[in-house]
Amino acid sequence: MTADSPSPAFTPAPSDRTRPELRGTFGMAASTHWLATGTAQSVLERGGTAVDAAVAAAFVLHVVEPHLNGPGGDLTALVAPVGEHPFVLAGQGAAPAAATIERYRSLGLDEIPGAGPLAAAVPGSVVAWLHLLETRGTWELADVLAPALGYARDGHPVHESVVRVITAVAPLFEAHWPTSAAQWMPGGKIPEPGDMITNEPWAAVLARLMGAGEAPSSGAGSSRESRVRAAIDWWNREVGASVEEFVREPVQHSLGGALPGVVTAADLAAYAPAEEAPVALTFRGVEVVKAGPWSQGPVLLQALAILEARVATHGDAVLDPSTALGVHTITEALKLALADRDAWYGDPAQTDVPLAELLSASYAAERAALIGETASREVRPGHPGGRSPWMPPVRSPGDTAATPLPGSGEPTLDRAGRQRGDTCHLDVVDRYGTMISATPSGGWLQSSPTIPALGFCLGTRLQMAWLDEDAPSRLEPGIRPRSTLSPTMLVRDGRVIEALGTPGGDQQDQWQLLYLLRRLVGGYEPQQAIDAPMFHTDAMVASFEPRTVQPASLTVEARLGDSVIDELRGRGHEVTVMGPWSLGRLSCVGVDPERGWFYAAANSRGAQGYAAGR
Repeated sequence: MTADSPSPAFTPAPSDRTRPELRGTFGMAASTHWLATGTAQSVLERGGTAVDAAVAAAFVLHVVEPHLNGPGGDLTALVAPVGEHPFVLAGQGAAPAAATIERYRSLGLDEIPGAGPLAAAVPGSVVAWLHLLETRGTWELADVLAPALGYARDGHPVHESVVRVITAVAPLFEAHWPTSAAQWMPGGKIPEPGDMITNEPWAAVLARLMGAGEAPSSGAGSSRESRVRAAIDWWNREVGASVEEFVREPVQHSLGGALPGVVTAADLAAYAPAEEAPVALTFRGVEVVKAGPWSQGPVLLQALAILEARVATHGDAVLDPSTALGVHTITEALKLALADRDAWYGDPAQTDVPLAELLSASYAAERAALIGETASREVRPGHPGGRSPWMPPVRSPGDTAATPLPGSGEPTLDRAGRQRGDTCHLDVVDRYGTMISATPSGGWLQSSPTIPALGFCLGTRLQMAWLDEDAPSRLEPGIRPRSTLSPTMLVRDGRVIEALGTPGGDQQDQWQLLYLLRRLVGGYEPQQAIDAPMFHTDAMVASFEPRTVQPASLTVEARLGDSVIDELRGRGHEVTVMGPWSLGRLSCVGVDPERGWFYAAANSRGAQGYAAGR
C-alpha cells in the first residue's frame, strides 16, 4: 500500500534497507521485542487468530519489557475483525474515586507527581486484554498465558535497555523503594545484560489467573468465554485487594515526599474497558483511523489536514521529511496540532471536545496560514467554532524548581535528547485478514514501588491530568486522563489494509506522520519508510513530568544531513542532533489487496524490534 504514483516533489526512497520487506500469505506479526513477535507468530502457526496472538504477545511484553510497560499499566488498541471497520479497545483506566483536585491540593501539590502511587490511574491493561480474548478470541486463557508464565517463572535473558534503566533508578530503589530493589536487584546486585531474570510473584499471579476459570467454585461453566470471565473476576477481586493494602502505606513520590496512594479494590472492581468508534480523516485516498480525543490520536489527523491545506498553495514539496522545507513545514504543522491537543483534548465524558471543527478543512486552512518561513516560538492553540482555548502553563525547563525522582515522567527521550527507554507496540494480521495495532504502556518498573505480592507496580498516567477545574483533561474521579498512546490503522475502499504504531510518548504521532507522508505521498515501502531519518519537536506542553515547553526545539537524526540541519537552524529552529539511528520504534503489518499478500516491517533502531511472518 504505497502511493499510487510517488510524488515527483519527494526525495526518492533509498534502495538500501536495514531489514528485508517481509511478504507472505499466512500471517504476520511485528513488535518492539523479538520474544513478543516470536510468541505472536507461534500462536498464528498453531491455528490461533490475530486476537489470540496479540494477547499472548502483550503478556510477554509485560515480562520482557518491564521498564516500558507492565500489568499495572494501560493500553490503546485498534482492532479490525475481518470484514469489519476498526474499533477502539480503550484499555486506559480512569482516575480512582478518591482522586480529586481538592484532595491532591490539600497535600500541597500543584501538579500530579510523575512517579509514585498518587500518579496511578486504575490498571487497565490486563482486564482489557482479557476482555478482548473473551469477546473476540478463540484460544483458552491457559494457552494464551503460557509463554508469559514461562518467561516470568523460568526466566529470560534481560535486555541491556532494562539493565540501563535499573542502573539509573538503583539509588531510588535502595533509598526509598525496597520492594523494587528486592525484585530488580536481588541480593543488592544489578543484573548484567543477558542474565536470566525471573519474576516469581507475577508468575504466581499468572498461574492463578489461568486456574481461576477452572476452579469448581468459580461457576465458570463449560464455555471458553465464561472461563476467561472468571479470570477477570478473580483479578478484580484478589489483585484489587493487594493493591489497596499496599498503597495505604506512604512511599516516596516525585515532588511530594512520602504519601499514600488512593487506588482501592473498589476502583479495580468498577473498571471495564470500552469498545469505541474511532475517528478518521481521509488523506490521499486513504482513511487514517485513530482513537478519540481522550488519546492524542487526532493530532495526527489534524497535522495531515493542516499539511494538505498547505499543499494547496505550496505543492507537495512541503511534505517531504528529507528536506529543510519539508521538515520546517511539518514541524510547524505539528506545533499547531499539539497546541490544540493541550487546549482542547480530554475524555468526552468530561469535556465537550470540538473535534468536528478541529478536523474540518476550513479550520485546517486557517491553521495552515499561520505557518511562516521561520520557526514559531509561541504556543498557539486555535479557536474552533469561535471558542476560546484553555491555556496550560507554559514553562521552560529552567522554570521548574523541584527535582523529580529518577523514575518520574516519561520512559522515552528526555528533554535533553538522551535515550531513556520507550513504551511498547505490537501489530498482528492473521490469515483471515483480522488486524490489531496496540500500544501498551504504563506500570513500568521505575514508575512506582513494586507490590511484592503481585510482582508489578502501578502506572503513572494520572500525571497527564491537571489540578485545574478549567482544564479539558482535569483530575476527576472516573475520568480517563488524556493519554499519549496512539496506534493507527489505514483503510482503503472500505478494507483495512495496514496497522502501525510506535512507542514514544509525545513523539508517537510525530514519527507516524513522517512514516505516512513517505508511504502515501513519497511511495516508500514500509521498511524504507521506517528506516528513513526521523525528527520531532518538543514545542508543546509535555504530557509527562516535568511539564515544560521548548518552543523552537527540533530533535533530528544526524542522517538528515548537515546542509538540511544548517538551513533549519537558519530558519530559527533550535536543533538537537541525535545519533544516526536513534529516533522512533515503528512497526507495521498489512495486506496488499491487489496482489494478495501480507507484509510486515519493524524498526532496527535499538536492536530489539522484529517482524516475522510467512
